Amino acid sequence: MLIVAAAYKAAGERLSENLLPINAHNAADLQTGSIGDVEICLAGDSAVVTAYEMKMKRVTADDIDCAVAKIARASVRINNYLFVTTDAIDPVVVEYAKKFYEETGGTEIAILDCIGFLRHFLHMFHRIRGEYLNAYQELVLSEPDSAVSQTLKEAFLALRQVAESGE
Repeated sequence: MLIVAAAYKAAGERLSENLLPINAHNAADLQTGSIGDVEICLAGDSAVVTAYEMKMKRVTADDIDCAVAKIARASVRINNYLFVTTDAIDPVVVEYAKKFYEETGGTEIAILDCIGFLRHFLHMFHRIRGEYLNAYQELVLSEPDSAVSQTLKEAFLALRQVAESGE
């Protein structure tokens, strides 16, 4: 969750998109009224256009069904509902998610690999990678009981070393 939040803290202004305040991630989305774990809106608006759902497990067809239900209940059109997982991505579930594009009125539902998302972001926004790394580090340090796994912390540190060395 912090990887995506840091990306929007670093690049949101350039993208004309804002990160909405993050709700407690130990509560169900129904309890908090959230559409996803991380919610993005266009600059100058508070309506969610992109929702990220973080999973420290494999994304299943049931997860896709829950996302479709949330999209249907949303008061505004959600453009993208993106799962970011630390587990393997099942190609069957990816295909299952694609079939809901028409049914949801054009909402893209996709599944992304967490480390792949981070690598892509750092490549795409290489000129602001220092801002990203600082934003992510700030989020990790301000998280009292960090849900960031040791593996992801190590990957982050390795990426930070490469970014700072100019390689």
